[in-house]
Amino acid sequence: MGELQLKDLYEGFRNPQVIEGFAKLIHEEAKKLPHPINIMEVCGGHTHSIMKFGLPQLLPENINFIHGPGCPVCIMPKERIDHAYILAEQEDVILVTLGDMIKVPGSKGSLQDARAKGADVRFIYSPLDALKIAAENPDKKIIFFAIGFETTTPMTTALIETVLKRNITNIYFHINHVTVPEVMVELIDSRDEHVDSYNNRIDAFLGPSHVSVITGSKIYEKFPRDYGRPVVVAGFEPVDIMEAILMIVRQFNENRCELEIEYKRLVSFDGNLKAQALIEKYFEKASLFKWRGLGNVPESGYKLKEEFSHIDAEKIYADILPRQEIEDHKLCICGDILRGMAKPNECTIFGTACKPQTPLGSCMVSSEGACAAYYKYGNLLK
Repeated sequence: MGELQLKDLYEGFRNPQVIEGFAKLIHEEAKKLPHPINIMEVCGGHTHSIMKFGLPQLLPENINFIHGPGCPVCIMPKERIDHAYILAEQEDVILVTLGDMIKVPGSKGSLQDARAKGADVRFIYSPLDALKIAAENPDKKIIFFAIGFETTTPMTTALIETVLKRNITNIYFHINHVTVPEVMVELIDSRDEHVDSYNNRIDAFLGPSHVSVITGSKIYEKFPRDYGRPVVVAGFEPVDIMEAILMIVRQFNENRCELEIEYKRLVSFDGNLKAQALIEKYFEKASLFKWRGLGNVPESGYKLKEEFSHIDAEKIYADILPRQEIEDHKLCICGDILRGMAKPNECTIFGTACKPQTPLGSCMVSSEGACAAYYKYGNLLK
């Protein structure tokens, strides 16, 4: 496919006429809804697109977006960030990590602060970049602080496989990979306990697209079956999201509750079986993983299997890594935002004390965080 064709394809998923066409269809279908519906987008990529393209303004009043946990940076608890900070402080350590992890604040500060104080903290674009750093620094311990949902987990396992096959002895791993379905269950259960009206209920989910490329849509089967919540796996482009909303509304009007895939050009039911096999080879579920603002969620995170404990930094450095839980800033409502119980602009410090340049909470740090999206595209708010 040529460059022009790629550009036309890309712009097609942002075509204003197509978006407006879906909006008209949604408005017509929404007139038949028996009650207002709240649709949660679990992934921050969806939140970003929803805000960037002003999609809430295109929807009728009886369809509402609820922003979910969003991004792996946003849900990382302070105590795990402190782990990274403490590891980076060790004289013989180079700590490497991905994305916005360097900026998110823990109780000791951010990894960016640690680097300013002399720690060797490096941002990498791919986990495999750690191989070069390890080769250039044979007298150093390279610790990869691994983060991400199921999307990035296979990249970590690819690095582990390479390290073991090449017998590289100076790369270690602190694993912070989390999984989506378990937290979706937690969000349903915790909210249903307090539902007093349709305002507080999650009625349906937009399934994350990149996660689903790896896992397949099969991981969401239980939500229509066991929880009565339809799931539509949607791409990140505005046309994708609007079509997915239409699919959800039609399910309600037709008295259906199903798992559907809007993002069929990349997502299948079974997903990437090779990637899943790599994850199963090296990882097992942790009994609990603490999500920032959500608390301990059973079996929602991965850990290295016992046979790989010789590369597990969390075990090797267990004596210096604190275990006590740390509370967030008292004025920050990231916890409620991550649960979808509040919108960012309901926070008293949003856009004042808490900005992307000076974030007090995790939702403002990452570009995929709900607060960062609201701050950047605030002029598009309803």
